[in-house]
Order: sequence, then structure tokens, then C-alpha cells
Amino acid sequence: MTTPNPEAPTSSSATTPAPESTPQTAEAGRIRRSNLREYGILGALVAIVALFQVLTDGRLLMPDNVASLIAQNAYVMVLAVGMVMVIVAGHIDLSVGSVVAFVGGFLAIAMMQWQLHWIIAILLGLGLGALIGAWQGFWVAFVGVPAFIVTLAGMLIFRGLAIVIVGETIAGLPGGFVKVSNGGLLGGLGFLGHADVLTLLVGLLAIAGLIVSQLRTRRTLRRHGLMMEPFGMFIGRLVVVGLLIGFFTWVLASSAIGLPYVLVLVALLILAYGFLMGRTVFGRHIYAIGGNVHAAMLSGVNVKKTNFWIFVNMGLLAAVASVITTSRAGAAIAAAGQNYELDAIAACFIGGTAVTGGVGKISGAIVGALIMGVLNMGLSIMSVNPAWQQAIKGLVLLVAVAFDLLNKRRAASA
Repeated sequence: MTTPNPEAPTSSSATTPAPESTPQTAEAGRIRRSNLREYGILGALVAIVALFQVLTDGRLLMPDNVASLIAQNAYVMVLAVGMVMVIVAGHIDLSVGSVVAFVGGFLAIAMMQWQLHWIIAILLGLGLGALIGAWQGFWVAFVGVPAFIVTLAGMLIFRGLAIVIVGETIAGLPGGFVKVSNGGLLGGLGFLGHADVLTLLVGLLAIAGLIVSQLRTRRTLRRHGLMMEPFGMFIGRLVVVGLLIGFFTWVLASSAIGLPYVLVLVALLILAYGFLMGRTVFGRHIYAIGGNVHAAMLSGVNVKKTNFWIFVNMGLLAAVASVITTSRAGAAIAAAGQNYELDAIAACFIGGTAVTGGVGKISGAIVGALIMGVLNMGLSIMSVNPAWQQAIKGLVLLVAVAFDLLNKRRAASA
């Protein structure tokens, strides 16, 4: 029997070992993929804007058209903020369009028939939206009925109620209420040429706030020894986003209404919910439930309570969207809100929210909503048949979701 030579190289030792995957390299890869996805979405928005600017002979970015783009699509942004939370947690809400119509009818009745001040009517409408969300959240969280079924029933219930209480169009709403979606901050600090100084100042403050918040976030990551994107990429992103904010601020400053009120509202919602999802325990619980609900339960997450408040919040934001929609139309219409749920869901998926839950950002959903809005306005300016507009938006949604799934499969195989 031959005794093996311990100094002789074996086949395993002669072969160069494969580099081991460490937690640091895995985290770096995850951050890189996340950054590339975000940059890709933002790049798609810039490309679509540039394309339609050429196809419309420069009409897309005319100041009044940009202001109209924001006013017309503010409801999508508001609904997308809430829908991100719903989808990240692994649910869906098909009722938001019907809730918009029902709450809009309630607002009109409160102002026109009950003679309530429009601010009080709005507060009651917001309460009604939260109550509707609590109703649906109860069935989802505590009874265990799938959200798809609960909100599908809600879509039918609240559309029917909207038809019952509105009947014909209720018009003649107060001027202060109508200005919510049709007015803006204009002339408060004078003008610089044709540009509103107040709008320019708000834009500069937004750019400064972006820089400060991003530097603070990067400093926090460094202090805790966490992975960060390369400094060059970080600076490049700040420069690009800052230039975009500055450009659109300058365009809006030359519009007929200056800084739209609804843009201020949407910006405040983005800041508040971005903080909620990224910096609070409640936001981390939402991601945990969407990532693995059983692991979340074992970690001590109160899944029922979290799901309940997710739908309460969605009902509240649907009421906010109803205020915006009813104010812009200047009337309550029973048919309002048609396909709003599809617009919000599409904005989330285009913005990178995962179909399977657990992944998604407020900022991505807002970019997705802007992409949908630019498509709508650009195609309308080009006088494209509405049927073709629907087909094009459906194709964009399909491509966006397919692209997200392919990226995940590639990352998993890597």
C-alpha cells in the first residue's frame, strides 16, 4: 500500500481557488445594481422628455405646458406614494379610483349643499378617506381576505356610491377650492425679467436641501462603516439632479401661475413619506413584510397592525388625490377617477417597485409617474389617437416590468 506524500500537491491545492463572496462584496454589488436601476429610470425620463421635445417642435417644455403637466399628473404622484407602500408590502389596491370619485362627490355636497367652508370640507373628506382605508384594512389585516379581493369589492362599492350621491355633475365649487389645483405662488417677491423670483428661490432651496441631505446620508454611512457608491458617481448624480431641478424651476418661473400649489403639496408628501419609508421602524416593517412575511413575524413585526395602517394611509392619500382632481375639474363627477388605480400601479412598476414586493422607493414611483405624464402630454400635443395612447402606455409598462424581472434573474444567477 502506497503512503501518500504529504508534501505532494493535491488536485485541489493545485487548482486556484475561486474568490469567495464576502458580505462586503455582496453589499457592494447590491448597491451598484440599485444605483444602476435608479439611474436607468432617471435616464429614461430625460430621454423621453428630449424625444417629445423634438417630436412636438419644442412645445412640450413651454412654461405653461410644464405647469399643466404637473397639475394634470399630481393625482398620479399622490396615489403612487401610497401605492408604493401597498405593493412593497405584497398587496395591491384596485379601489383608489372609485374612492377618488366617492370622496369628490362628498366634498361637493359638503360645500354646495351643506354650505361648509371649503377648508372644513377638505378636512372632512380626508377623514372619510382614512375611514374607507380603515374599512378595507380591517378585512385585509384582521379577517385575512386577500387585498386583491377586498379592493376589487371596494372598487365596485365606492363607484356605485359615487353614482348614487353625485348623480349629475355638481359644479360651481368655491373659488378658493378651485385654486388648489389651478393656482400657484406667483409674484410674491416680484419678477426677474419674466421669471417669478419666489419660484426661483424655492428651486434654489430645493437644490441646497438635496445637497445637504445627500451629504448627511453619506456621512452617516461612512460613520457606520457601510458601503457607499463611488464618490465620482455620487457627485455626478447630484450635479445631474440639481441641473434638472434648476431647469424645471426656471421654466415654471416663467409660467402663468409660477410655482403650482399642487407641486408644493407633492414635494411635501415626497419628503414626508421618503423619511417614513427610509428612516422609521414602520417603513422597515413594510419592507420586511414584503420581503418575507414569515421571517418578519418571527422577528416580532406586528404584521396585522402594519397592514391595517398601510391601507388607512392609502385611503387618506386617495382622499388627497380626490381633492386635487375635484379642484382641477371645478366640479364633482361620478365618472371621475376612471383607471386612476392603473395609472398609480403603472407608475410604481415603471419606477422600479418589484412585482413580488419588498423592493421599491417613493422617488422611483414619482419618476414613473412623470414618465407616464410626459407620455400623456407628448402624445396629446402630437394629436395621437387616445386608443393608441393607451396601447403605448401599456407597452411601456410591460417593458418596464420585464426589464426589472430580467435584472433580478441576472443578479440571482451572478
